[in-house]
Amino acid sequence: MKRSHRVAVGSILTECNQFGGKLIGHAEFARSQLARCDEVMSIEGGAVGGMLHTLRERDTDIVPLVVASAYPGGPISQECYAQLKADLLADLTKALPVDGVLLALHGAAVTTEIDDVEGDLIAAAREIVGPGVPVIGTLDLHANVTTQMMRESDGLVAWETYPHVDPFTTGVRGARLLLGILDGAHRPAMAMAKVPILTSAINASTVGEGPFADVMRLAKSFEERPEVLSTSAFHAHATLDVPEMGGGGLVITDGDEELAVTLANDIAQLMWEKRFALEPDTLTPVEAVNEGMQIPGGPIILVECADCVGGGAAGDSVVTIPALQDLSEGFAIITVVDPEAAALCHQSGEGNAVTVSLGHKIDLQWGSPMTLTGVVRALSDGEFQYTGGIWAHEWAEMGPSAVLECGSARILITTHGTYEWRDEQFRALNMDIEGAKFIVAKNPMNYRQTYNEIAKGEFVLDTPGATPPTLKHFTYHKVPRPYFPLVDEIPDFSPTLLRGSQ
Repeated sequence: MKRSHRVAVGSILTECNQFGGKLIGHAEFARSQLARCDEVMSIEGGAVGGMLHTLRERDTDIVPLVVASAYPGGPISQECYAQLKADLLADLTKALPVDGVLLALHGAAVTTEIDDVEGDLIAAAREIVGPGVPVIGTLDLHANVTTQMMRESDGLVAWETYPHVDPFTTGVRGARLLLGILDGAHRPAMAMAKVPILTSAINASTVGEGPFADVMRLAKSFEERPEVLSTSAFHAHATLDVPEMGGGGLVITDGDEELAVTLANDIAQLMWEKRFALEPDTLTPVEAVNEGMQIPGGPIILVECADCVGGGAAGDSVVTIPALQDLSEGFAIITVVDPEAAALCHQSGEGNAVTVSLGHKIDLQWGSPMTLTGVVRALSDGEFQYTGGIWAHEWAEMGPSAVLECGSARILITTHGTYEWRDEQFRALNMDIEGAKFIVAKNPMNYRQTYNEIAKGEFVLDTPGATPPTLKHFTYHKVPRPYFPLVDEIPDFSPTLLRGSQ
């Protein structure tokens, strides 16, 4: 009887921001997802869930390693990463021998000392299992793919959608690629072509018409060729300041490296051609509110992506609130992360007035707190369940939370920042989404899943923060020059080529 494959499955996954946000430590992973042994085997969603599902279909002998994921933030503390890495590698060493390794990663993680967490982890796993055991990684499409990641892995497979509705199916794709290698059906040859484009994600949807949607469609069209095993298109997370920054195309063929190079280059060239369309038009909060008041009904979506927890910002900005407090009609909804103000609301109690100093206490560089007096309309322990995406079915913790009504602004004040998937946070406190005149969405893309069908208008705000709508004004120290949008043209431009390990 043929022996079943023995495959190790693990994960250290988060997205980091080197321009702001809160340092990611053990508490942040514990509050999001930190699983070991049998806990790992019960994971149903995300990339790990897809891996487990596929391996079980093939009666694979699954070896669970540490699975740790955290909401985006600043860098991971070096001590935290070192411990998670040591735990995962100890599990892997104990499990030997294994036939293959599956790692669910992001691709935009750094520590206070390491610029390439994913490359570092893949290399460490490779050192343990040796050169003959395939190592496959799954990545977010906002990954920054590095030379080390390419050299040390046998295959990298990225999410295909933004908003990210396919982590599970990407886990399936990664597991199938690994099983194909183990069965002798595939001989992966991998190439990545990179372009120096550093833009926000506002115009980088993979849905409908748009510049990055065009890039993704080209990449996926290549998978119709029988010799192509996988394609990925990357819109790199631009709030990293690391030496190999850039997006582009990655192609894995069945043994044909030159074809992988050619197709990857085609994807990257198209992305370079689309670069100008990736930059958004913006308004100030006052301008956007004035424009929105001319539109009948609501909600009008104000996209304050500069304070996006899902991109690593603190979520503690209040710069848009002054424009929302004295609306001539209707009310506005906005979130602010502020543990002190949330605690004061809980002390005051529902239905009572309270004066708080709100905002800009976590990441101090983007503004100053404002003093507000309002009425506490709702209180909550802050627990909610994600309905899909990266943490599908997982429970999340905003911590003690409150809705404070200040004039026409209804402010959801939370203790912890949480990733914005749909409108789970608002729903957890029974906030009236459909009745609002304005909703401030502190993310560049996911809000469209909830509001596209009901929104009467949408404006992108030009506000300060760690995840701004344009990166033109950020100062990078490690990113090589030139890059777009610092310059519009690069003479004699050609994508940078990275080749895989084979």
